[in-house]
Amino acid sequence: MITVSIVNVTSYTGLELLRLLAGHPEFVVTSVTGRSSAGQRLDEVFPQLASGRNHRSTGSEVGSLVLTEKAGQTDLAFVCLPHAAAAETVVELLARDIKVVDLSADFRLHDVEVYESWYQHHHPAPALLETTPYGLPERYRARIAASSLVANPGCHATTTILALLPAIAAELIGPDIIVSTLTGISGAGRGLKVSSLYAEQDEDTSAYSLGGHRHLAEITQELEAAASAGGHPLQQPLRLTFVPHVLPMSRGLLATCYADTRKSTLNIEEIRAIYAEYYANEPFVRIIDTPPHTKWTTGTNTCLIYPTLDQRTGRLLVVSCLDNLCKGASGQAIQNANLLAGLSETSGLPMVSLYP
Repeated sequence: MITVSIVNVTSYTGLELLRLLAGHPEFVVTSVTGRSSAGQRLDEVFPQLASGRNHRSTGSEVGSLVLTEKAGQTDLAFVCLPHAAAAETVVELLARDIKVVDLSADFRLHDVEVYESWYQHHHPAPALLETTPYGLPERYRARIAASSLVANPGCHATTTILALLPAIAAELIGPDIIVSTLTGISGAGRGLKVSSLYAEQDEDTSAYSLGGHRHLAEITQELEAAASAGGHPLQQPLRLTFVPHVLPMSRGLLATCYADTRKSTLNIEEIRAIYAEYYANEPFVRIIDTPPHTKWTTGTNTCLIYPTLDQRTGRLLVVSCLDNLCKGASGQAIQNANLLAGLSETSGLPMVSLYP
């Protein structure tokens, strides 16, 4: 068995990790942290965990784990702290020879100046930014498997990058791209905010971060890297307009991407064939022939992608969706942890959605 700790288990991503890891055939959670609840059993803080058994453990229950301020000595750790707070903990865990999947933004960007510009924080370990793989297995599977630290991508970034990678790799589109995303309230975390109150969110929707969402930096980084990897870097810098919106739903994220095509003769069948070939061997990406619904991915580590062509304008349209807490966060973190541990990438991860 491979021992696992969850740092800040009381977050939405921490709790989602706990749910998924409770059924994992190889990982066993032996340490959970949460400063505000330190000293309490998990089932005292979250009564719904009282009957959840830690899979293949020695009879102990997940709920019987006691929250601590510092992670115990385990083989692997998931860090679910906010950006800025996560980096110092990650460095300390690595020094203890613990492999880490970091769910914050602290190691996603490779350029320290770009990181500090977007996050307004002095990075405590800038050297790690250059060597830490971006945790998108569909792009960096081999690098992830050989690393001790993985930077788990953001949810908006995962949805958008997966939607556009085949088009970038096949040189179907130019540098001008527009992305609009719709996300559930859980993307804002468990912290008490007026904007997350039921009376504020119910029957309402709005755009936010129009001045620049932080996930824009990693989307740009990865799409430009994908273009360069194909031997045909973009002739101009990527001009990406990214506008997220929040909807009154708990989970789910849907992205609609628009870009002008470079080939006037391109047709829908060619586009779908390019996408199908690109993701032919990917267990968690499915190319479908109808626009996806967020509910189709609830509780799964699956990303659904629908590529098509606006024949009136010649623009590529790609709609993609996933569960922001699963493939957009905790599920992808386990996918990365499976690679770190040399396990099957799909181990312990659900493929069939909860419905309705």
